[in-house]
Amino acid sequence: MAGFGEQLGRDLDEIRDAGLWRELREIDSAQTTRIKLDGREVINFSSNDYLGLAGHPALGQAAREAVEQFGVGSGASRLICGSLQPHHALEAALAKWQGTGAALVFSTGFVAAQGVLTSLLGRGDVVILDKKAHASMIDAAKLSGATLRVFRHNDLENLEKLLQWAAGQGGRVLVATESVFSMDGDRAPLAGIVELKERYGAWLMLDEAHAAGLYGPLGQGLAAADGLAGRIEIRMSTLGKAVGAAGGFICGSRQLVDLLVNKARSFIFSTAPSPAVSAAARAGVELIQGAEGQSLRGQLWQRVDELRRGAALLGWKTPAEPSAILPLIFGGEAKALAAMERLREAGFFIPAIRYPTVPRTEARLRVTLTANHTAEDIQQLVNALGQAVTR
Repeated sequence: MAGFGEQLGRDLDEIRDAGLWRELREIDSAQTTRIKLDGREVINFSSNDYLGLAGHPALGQAAREAVEQFGVGSGASRLICGSLQPHHALEAALAKWQGTGAALVFSTGFVAAQGVLTSLLGRGDVVILDKKAHASMIDAAKLSGATLRVFRHNDLENLEKLLQWAAGQGGRVLVATESVFSMDGDRAPLAGIVELKERYGAWLMLDEAHAAGLYGPLGQGLAAADGLAGRIEIRMSTLGKAVGAAGGFICGSRQLVDLLVNKARSFIFSTAPSPAVSAAARAGVELIQGAEGQSLRGQLWQRVDELRRGAALLGWKTPAEPSAILPLIFGGEAKALAAMERLREAGFFIPAIRYPTVPRTEARLRVTLTANHTAEDIQQLVNALGQAVTR
């Protein structure tokens, strides 16, 4: 049998040969529309900091004040002595923002999904996922022990067939999907999904990670924008994208949150988030709901419209509905990597997204926009795409 190092070398060679090699890139600047990479400034079109809040002075001030009062670390899990005032203040703000009975913050969105699905489901239950649901929900569903079924992406007819089957299994049934999908930027048909889950007595878990802050009258997400928030049992989102901080959260009934506090292993056995991060997140949540947040959303959607029009003129397919995410699909990994390098030489940072993040035949550049991009940034990118990128 090969030694440990030899076997790992073979595994790494397989990854390289498949065109799937990944490496960490050190960014020597703040997370803004301009970043310093390998000693060179490039325009960043890869961040999920959709409203540009990660570097906002209000969030920085909130974090500094929290450090002065509460220190850097929380020191323990929430159920020991780590449940600090900034955590409770953030959860109260999240529940008010989302119009739910309660909210619970997790260290990441990934472990939030794990906490929910493993607490609510087990053997004898069924979880039904959209085919393009985030890896966090897929892994959590497998870990729960429930029977896992997958419906074709945004296919209501296929979902109904699975719900009909699941209704006869005798256990709990939960449907899980994203509202705005992270890799394609398209939207779930929420009204149809809500109608079906109610018809068959199922629950719905909705991941609003790429919608919170961007849609709805106060940026609550797509469910609120569509008037469906009150009909969804579990809403999950992140504090690390439009909110500008870090962490994940669950919003729902007081009973749901109480159950998670008592059963969610990813919550119970994790050290509480830094009080500084929670304070910054609360500042972001408050800012999103005010006049400045509304203005930032307007700026973002203007940039989205400019890029959609420019990409369409170059022949690229854009999502049916506006989104801060624009996938430029090349198919093969080598083509996507080559396009990434050409754009990087032209002064743009847009990493290639490859398997297993997307299917093997759908390697792409995932362009993301923020409110801090300018019209000139968009035009420069469109020009570069026209000159440097061929499909």
